Amino acid sequence: MEHVLDIYQSPYDPARPVVCVDETSKQLVEHTRVPLPVQPGSVACVDDEYVRGGVANIFMAVEPMTGTCVTKVTEHRACVDFAHFMRELCDVQYPNAKSIVVVLDNLSTHSTGALYAAFEPAEAHRIANKIEFHFTPKHGSWLNMAEIELSLLSRQCLDRRIATLQQLAKEIAAWTVRHNTDPAPIRWRFTTADARIKLLRLYPSRAG
Repeated sequence: MEHVLDIYQSPYDPARPVVCVDETSKQLVEHTRVPLPVQPGSVACVDDEYVRGGVANIFMAVEPMTGTCVTKVTEHRACVDFAHFMRELCDVQYPNAKSIVVVLDNLSTHSTGALYAAFEPAEAHRIANKIEFHFTPKHGSWLNMAEIELSLLSRQCLDRRIATLQQLAKEIAAWTVRHNTDPAPIRWRFTTADARIKLLRLYPSRAG
């Protein structure tokens, strides 16, 4: 836990940006009847019936110091999808960075091995050399600031029925553009000193 908190306290370095990565799922749901829009004197009406269209995956990467984020919608949440998202961070989002400090949880797909499952060894090695993985502890995914941005995305964009993967990708892309037009840095206040006081029970006892 403390090594993640130390990362959050480090000064901003564009050559070594800190990026938090997480993902979430979205159930695709299609209306069976066209909803009735809001009209004077009445609220919008949505029929209770719906058709399930499967589950999509949403990757989120946020740079806490700047507040900018990257999103990507995929059909699956496999290691190959994760690997392609990491390559996008390296080559598209941060092509000039010497290394990228990636904070993420311990999901089984979050590994260097995912790169080798997706790409030829030379390409996987190239990407792995640019990324520094730092994992939150077990039951400590709340330390990953990407969860904050995913919560914001869910409230502002995903709290309604979305029928298809293509529509979901379009909606999230539009949300991302708006978000990055005027990004707000995440002001993380929980420090190592706070952890040693508030989470004292998690530290080994020196008694005896």
